[in-house]
Amino acid sequence: MNTAQKIKTLRNHPLIELLKHNKGNPRTLIFMEPLWGIPYNLIAPFATLYMYTQGITDVQIGLILSVSMFVQVLFSFLGGIITDKLGRKFTTMMGDFFGWGVACLVWAVSDNFWLFLIAVLFNSFEQINQTAWYCLLIEDADSKDLLGIYTWVNIGGLVAIFFAPISGLLINSFTVVPVVRILYLVFAVNMVIKSIITFRHCKETRQGTIRMAETSNTSVLQMLYEYKDLIPKVLMNKEIMKVLVVSVILHITTLVNTNFFSLYVTQRLGIENRYLAFFPILNAAVMLIFMIGIQHRLEFVKFKIPMWIGLVLYASCSLLLIMTPIGSMPFIIIYVFVAAVANALVVPRKDALLQLNINPRERARINALIMSFTIAFASPFGYLAGWLSSIDRRLPFVFTFTVFIVAIIIVGRIRNPEFAKEYGETEKGQP
Repeated sequence: MNTAQKIKTLRNHPLIELLKHNKGNPRTLIFMEPLWGIPYNLIAPFATLYMYTQGITDVQIGLILSVSMFVQVLFSFLGGIITDKLGRKFTTMMGDFFGWGVACLVWAVSDNFWLFLIAVLFNSFEQINQTAWYCLLIEDADSKDLLGIYTWVNIGGLVAIFFAPISGLLINSFTVVPVVRILYLVFAVNMVIKSIITFRHCKETRQGTIRMAETSNTSVLQMLYEYKDLIPKVLMNKEIMKVLVVSVILHITTLVNTNFFSLYVTQRLGIENRYLAFFPILNAAVMLIFMIGIQHRLEFVKFKIPMWIGLVLYASCSLLLIMTPIGSMPFIIIYVFVAAVANALVVPRKDALLQLNINPRERARINALIMSFTIAFASPFGYLAGWLSSIDRRLPFVFTFTVFIVAIIIVGRIRNPEFAKEYGETEKGQP
């Protein structure tokens, strides 16, 4: 195949066609994702070490995670109401500004337990943004495009990971603390820019405009009271509850991997700090290859089969990490490779499956409830993971293996979705 044919094939790729078709909010938000993703991925491999290096213990790290998730439950619960009253666009902007911009400024100057706690509390505002952002992203899109849109969101974040070696090189020359402080400042500036672009180039969704009009004369207390009817509908929807349990499990395991993988490989396996930035790059490369070259070829396969395979791979990864010999880089590389494939199979489908089971007319409040439930159920496990790590750094990954087995069983019982002809169609009685 010559160059011209390759370019033509790329232009006709289903993901490129999806971007051409989905103008407006989806395309703008997808293109903006690196503004968040680049600084996040520069910092992420070193965030825990940044705390640990300044005297924050394993148990304190776990406590910070659990306290922050408790606060996130409150913000998530209010997120649907705020999104309906203020609109998807404005709420997204405010969440980016306070949840990331202000939080990163505090992280940049943090040098003790209390400042780190304040930073993660500001970061909890981001949970309000999550509800609004998802609504802004997909409400005016066709249901058949959801998997592709979520795939693009993941790709946008993954491309940013390739900048991660910069932080590794800088840390190798200037040590962890000063480099991470500067990166947090860059992160804060990026999120201000992101808020400005959202204001100029995004527009309120049709459903957002309707909900703003419907709730303009309704008090926040009354909207909170209305949850008494909405919560039972969500709890009685078996398909939503199944996906919710899987979401909780993935939230917990991501929490453990994000915060304790770096400690495990450096403190127990003896891997040098400077290599931490390269693991996310390998993960991103594998996921990009999979999402661009393979994901669209699985459209004929029902949702739960790829999800089930992905969860089996996740569980296998936990076992592999536990059994990795000290100093064995090849085992860690295999772990990252397999985990990346699992992530590409599971996460976009989980997100799309959840939205396909939600009534679009109540999307903001139901998404907020689901986010609240997810964080509430997961919140004790930050402290648990820290306590397990303080006993033996392998134990958090023994725990993730156990909960992945539970997820495998649940996904086996999930019903594959049927796509509505129009995005507003829902099953009778669906919340």
